[in-house]
Amino acid sequence: MLNLDLDRLIINFDQGLRTLFAPAPTVRPVPGAALPDAALSEPEKKLAGALMRVNHSGEICAQALYQGQALTARQPEVQQALEQAAWEETEHLAWCEQRIAELGTHKSLLNPLWYTGSLAIGALAGALGDKWNLGFLAETENQVGRHLEGHLQKLPSQDAKSRAILEQMKTDEAQHATTALQHGGVPLPAPVKLAMQLNSKVMTKLAFLV
Repeated sequence: MLNLDLDRLIINFDQGLRTLFAPAPTVRPVPGAALPDAALSEPEKKLAGALMRVNHSGEICAQALYQGQALTARQPEVQQALEQAAWEETEHLAWCEQRIAELGTHKSLLNPLWYTGSLAIGALAGALGDKWNLGFLAETENQVGRHLEGHLQKLPSQDAKSRAILEQMKTDEAQHATTALQHGGVPLPAPVKLAMQLNSKVMTKLAFLV
């Protein structure tokens, strides 16, 4: 049975505002912070900036998904696992924000849209039951891992700073997927996976541009 209360709703509303409008915090150092800046041409800098903007929007979506899933999860241990994943995604937000600023570009103007839609999807996933909730988390992280691998291949080869961030993010996402399965997550039906992939492609293309 769902256990929604006013305090949790207020906390989630506050988290949403912080995710969208406040600088994201991080406990761990930004990966690659000590590396020297690479000499990037303007086209290379523009490409790296657009890729990091997409990754930042992806982390906005992840924040909203996990907050929505935690809001409707049944078991306290599942809520805790989701909230821990959301915290680590907050660190990813901070890292992407810093790199975006260093590359002289901007965050996606559509982030409020990505957040709202992902929060609703996460809450729906949680309402279906914890095993599907965790399965959704695992599949999300698996798709994000493949997405990050693609960006690692597209980044300018000399952009070691961006590469270090994406490599650590990829490691964290794989751990989140493993944790979700260990807590009882089940594989999602193929049509659901396909719908998730199509939704991700739309977000990726739009965030790359704006």
